[in-house]
Amino acid sequence: MAENAKTAVIIVAAGRGMRAGGAEPKQWRQIGGRSLLSRTVEAFAGVGRIVVVLHPDDMARGLAAFAGRVTLVAGGATRAQSVRNALESLDPSRIDRVLIHDGARPFVSAALIENVLGALDTKPAAAPALAVTDALWTGAEGRVTGIRPRDGLFRAQTPQGFRFAEILAAHRAFPGDAADDVEVALAAGLDVAIVEGEEENIKITWPGDFDRAERKVGLGMDVRTGNGFDVHAFKAGDHVMLCGVRVPHTQALLGHSDADVGMHALSDAIYGALAEGDIGRHFPPSDPQWKGAASEIFLAHAAELARSKGYRLSNADVTLICERPKIGPHAIDMAGELARITGVEPDRISVKATTSERLGFTGREEGIAALACVTLVKP
Repeated sequence: MAENAKTAVIIVAAGRGMRAGGAEPKQWRQIGGRSLLSRTVEAFAGVGRIVVVLHPDDMARGLAAFAGRVTLVAGGATRAQSVRNALESLDPSRIDRVLIHDGARPFVSAALIENVLGALDTKPAAAPALAVTDALWTGAEGRVTGIRPRDGLFRAQTPQGFRFAEILAAHRAFPGDAADDVEVALAAGLDVAIVEGEEENIKITWPGDFDRAERKVGLGMDVRTGNGFDVHAFKAGDHVMLCGVRVPHTQALLGHSDADVGMHALSDAIYGALAEGDIGRHFPPSDPQWKGAASEIFLAHAAELARSKGYRLSNADVTLICERPKIGPHAIDMAGELARITGVEPDRISVKATTSERLGFTGREEGIAALACVTLVKP
């Protein structure tokens, strides 16, 4: 969007936002590591001159956050007064259009801003809104008391755009406070065009809105990945344990426990995603109690550790590397066993096999290697 030197943006953030909860005004609370207000300001970068209206107690904080990038104006006792203070700070000879936006709407899109500005080419005022589609009730004391028709009703959004001279005159003439600047414009007889709003252009009002905002920026969810690799040599025997399944073979696998190479790799992948080391940290091979232990113990411990930290296993992929035994006939059973132990659905576990084309120790059938990758998610 090309910046227009004669366009100004007023971002109103002088309220205290007590309904949102928290220990500080909502505009200063963090969303994905950045304040709500900084995200809102960024949305208008390049549109025009930006004026941010703050509570007088927040001016020092505003200077630290936005010095050199925006003009700061102290707000008044009401929203209407705060907007008027910002309008009065602008030079009418240099500004012909103004957008007035709630500081608590950080997800306004460039397209919506452009559409509002475009509507001002033919109208003195324009504002985004969404038609009401839900049924409307009146209520009292937890009961529905009546029904209201929804025809012709809209949910108002911002930015609301105006030709500067008209909205300045409207605010100067308006007594008291107003819900928004469209109310002020209508009182002055201005024709306000409706621009289609956006569902994503939410206003942060209640505590749960911050959770919704965190999910939107993709940082409310903690996603971790880990990988594990393990190798066990063959020894004399008549079967191998792979991913919890007893597979007949002409040899067995050598190890301190039952040498389930696939389960060891998967356990290490989970520990790695949690930054919790490997099996050896939790089950030291120097401890005789783990001699010959079933590897299910290790995997179950890793899965439970993930759950205790608030993570769920989103998916796991285990690759067994060997010439023999053939894994294909057992892969589904192996995935099912790993799913049972980790407590997830079978379709979240993949077990597959490959050879090393007769190269290396696996190609010489001296042992089996396994590689595992996992994704852990904390909502």
